[in-house]
Amino acid sequence: MAIVGIGVDVVDVGRFERSLERTPALRARLFTPTELVREGEPRRIESLAARFAAKEAFIKAVGGSTGISWHDMVVGADDQRAPSLLLSGGAAVLAVSRSVTRVHLSLSHDAGIATAFVVAESDS
Repeated sequence: MAIVGIGVDVVDVGRFERSLERTPALRARLFTPTELVREGEPRRIESLAARFAAKEAFIKAVGGSTGISWHDMVVGADDQRAPSLLLSGGAAVLAVSRSVTRVHLSLSHDAGIATAFVVAESDS
């Protein structure tokens, strides 16, 4: 087991919210429908900002974004309700090309800041 890369991203929640208000189509471009709701209710802006930070942190952990769509990275939760990152499309292809077999994700938000930390891991 080896670490392929790590990535961290910090998002100013207020600034992120203003971006979404200024460009309403941005929500659908950045997030899948399942990321936009929780238990039937729209997600709070802090949660969306943390999810955006997770996608940016993943890109940093694998060293690039070539061929990746925002929808290729879906932030969800595992069976223990811990945050997880499901990869598909270009994100999955890039992960395989970098020998990434597991992605660990941590999210946090407090005092107007959302943070995500990603560790990309390989079996070799």
